[in-house]
Amino acid sequence: MAIQNDLSKQSKALKIRSDDAVAIHDDSARSPDEGTSDSKPSWFTPKRCLCNESPFRCLSLLDGFLDSILSVKLPERKPNSQPSRFTPKSLSLLAIFCVINLINYIDRGAIATNGVNGSRGKCTADGKCTPGSGIHFLVMYLSLRMASRGHFNLSNFEDGVLSSAFMVGVLVASPIFASFAKSYNPFRLIGVGLSVWTLAVIGCGGSLNFWMIVVFRMFVGVGEASFISLAAPFIDDNAPVSQSYRIDFEHLDDILKAAWLGIFYMCIPTGIALGYVYGGLVFHLYAAIFTIISSQVGVHLGWRVAFFVEAVLMLPFVILGFVIKPLNLKEALIAGKKVGILAGNEKNNDSSLDKTPLPKDKVKPLNQFTRFWKDLRALLREKVFITNVLGYVAYNFVIGAYSYWGPKAGYGIYHMKNADMVFGGMTVICGILGTIAGGLVLDRMSPTLSNAFKLLSGTTLLGAIFCFAAFWSRNLYGFIALFAVGELFVFATQGPVNFVCLRCIEPSLRALSMALSTVSIHIFGDVPSSPIVGVIQDHLDNWRVTSLILTSILFLASAIWFVGIFLKGEDKFNKDNEGQAAADINSNLTPLPEGETIPTKAQEFV
Repeated sequence: MAIQNDLSKQSKALKIRSDDAVAIHDDSARSPDEGTSDSKPSWFTPKRCLCNESPFRCLSLLDGFLDSILSVKLPERKPNSQPSRFTPKSLSLLAIFCVINLINYIDRGAIATNGVNGSRGKCTADGKCTPGSGIHFLVMYLSLRMASRGHFNLSNFEDGVLSSAFMVGVLVASPIFASFAKSYNPFRLIGVGLSVWTLAVIGCGGSLNFWMIVVFRMFVGVGEASFISLAAPFIDDNAPVSQSYRIDFEHLDDILKAAWLGIFYMCIPTGIALGYVYGGLVFHLYAAIFTIISSQVGVHLGWRVAFFVEAVLMLPFVILGFVIKPLNLKEALIAGKKVGILAGNEKNNDSSLDKTPLPKDKVKPLNQFTRFWKDLRALLREKVFITNVLGYVAYNFVIGAYSYWGPKAGYGIYHMKNADMVFGGMTVICGILGTIAGGLVLDRMSPTLSNAFKLLSGTTLLGAIFCFAAFWSRNLYGFIALFAVGELFVFATQGPVNFVCLRCIEPSLRALSMALSTVSIHIFGDVPSSPIVGVIQDHLDNWRVTSLILTSILFLASAIWFVGIFLKGEDKFNKDNEGQAAADINSNLTPLPEGETIPTKAQEFV
């Protein structure tokens, strides 16, 4: 009899486990669109655990239930939220933006090289002048033909102005593009801006004098403005989250976002470094043409080829900007919902809002201007944003001068024959490794504003120490080793600094935040730094001392970011997501029938 009871119990247990397996299989096989009438899966109920199962079996079923909630039955994401995994669409978007950013900074690096920018010509006391190379050759060549004097070389200050001219276009156009992004398709705006960029680069290659190049460099800034203020918010919207759903739910939506931003901003040092190499190759091409064919061909081709090739490389992305399927930034969608709610239109709860931007005829220029100033005031009241940008300004002051004067300083201090190639190689390797490492370390630390400031301050301090020691070194190989380590730490800031810019403010201000940040770091950072360093070098005539003075400003950047650690800031992006989710839940609630009440937890459990 006892044996029969044991067999009966075992048979019953096997049947329950078989039913559980079938239920789990059916539940996991159900398509995401198929709903269930009960909030709990059919294979688990508290009553069943208490009445029919042992405590250990009940805990096992509960563990399976929780595992299914965490791993299988995740809520379906809305169209305007971040994708939960790497998709071809999101990867293509990242790749497009990275290549555009790369080409933009290749241009920035190429114009700083000895090959494109060139070297100054020299004139003797008796009036005999030897022309230089590159753009300096252009100025000297035309001056010798148009005047009887031969002393029209560019000073270091004028050379620095050439590197800063693009900022005029960035300053004027960035706020305009950021404001229009709320009512017009941002990809079309990028297409317009890149069209201006391409034409301006062609104009640089066809310039006949120095001031023509300066004007065209300003229009290069207009094209850059359309891209820099819109690309980062797009990436932030489409970056995937981690597939490990058991970790840190509080920051789930931030996982990998900093890494994706790091990949995007990795293109800045990589592009500049490739520009160094590219400019050096142009120099050798120029020398070959100048020597083998004729001086006239050398004058009219040479460094000009660099700009023409850049225009050809950017042309496919200009076309993409006009033909790619329209995508909308999150802030444009939020603005559309707010307008619909204020208008009292009940249809705004429909999912079509996630796909439809604001009607163009509803947005008037005066309203756009008023909204722009309102957004600007809100942005300037954010202490975290201001602190981050101030540190970024000091940081970019140094990096901008490094990128423009680095090859010339290396040649002046250590007499490098291939300074363009050496600086280019170091910057490519250290820029890629440092930028990716910065984003990954921030992800590992848990991407919060406070942790981002800790990473910014620490890496900048270490980078400043190594770069300062590098320029102090008297040995070429010691300089290369120390400067490479310094660059590795310095470039680790790219992901975290832009993460703070995007997350310390409301999502509706992200495009303006990126635009204002970019304008600030240029107008107060690398734009004045190149001419100022040129003036210091003209006065001291010592590249080692000039470089040490410049590097010391990195310590100031580290101190400013250190202050940011103690500021009370919150991630406004996640806060907005939580508020939107709560609003969606409330909108889907239906009132209880008359006479019914919500059951208590004890009643529900039984």
